[in-house]
Amino acid sequence: MVSYTTALLYAIPFFIVLMVVEITYGYFVKKQMYGVLDTVSSISSGFTNIVKDSLGIGVLIISYPFLLEHLAVIQIKTTWLVWGLAFLVIDLAGYWNHRLSHKINFFWNQHVIHHSSEQFNLACALRQSVSNLIGYFPLLLVPAAILGVSEVIISVLIPLHLFAQFWYHTRHIGRLGWLEYILVTPSQHRVHHAINPEYIDKNLGQIFSFWDRMFGTFQVELETVPPQFGILKPAATWNPFLINF
Repeated sequence: MVSYTTALLYAIPFFIVLMVVEITYGYFVKKQMYGVLDTVSSISSGFTNIVKDSLGIGVLIISYPFLLEHLAVIQIKTTWLVWGLAFLVIDLAGYWNHRLSHKINFFWNQHVIHHSSEQFNLACALRQSVSNLIGYFPLLLVPAAILGVSEVIISVLIPLHLFAQFWYHTRHIGRLGWLEYILVTPSQHRVHHAINPEYIDKNLGQIFSFWDRMFGTFQVELETVPPQFGILKPAATWNPFLINF
């Protein structure tokens, strides 16, 4: 928890700077993607989520150190290759965690706030739920635990993995050529946040886009179908408390 909180202290100013850059760019190109009340709602939700995480409020079903202690078959030596493989395992776990959040009502109830904004921008990335009080993500890291991947590696990579999902919440960046086959891009994530029938529950990857292609959830952004953002039953409020609960 300490390492996560410390990472947040470094990340938050970076997030704010990127939001200011996006707002400034939108102003100069006459294509502003921000609404004041919607932005305040997103930032407020992000702040309460950060406070919750920093205070350790919530219940973790099982911890990664516990899994490591009881499941490790071998102990992999820490090398750069192991760091890379661990990041890949975390991203695969993130894909399935995200997919469960869209398919199971209980988890969707925690995740829906992130989709509730009708403005797709960097502030939307901060719109996270304060009600996700039950943590189960370590269960998805069983393969890493069996291989004996150090808990230090996991604790360092998870915040980095989370923060790396910030940048693609924007409408100012178009398709990125060959990178579309490797990384989740703004174009792909616009599809994910859209409520058009063609786009719902698509592009569930977090960093790497090839998981969606492998598991049948990939959808390209169609020029003939502009994304419509929000949720099928609109929140109809900017009050972060009402949106959360």
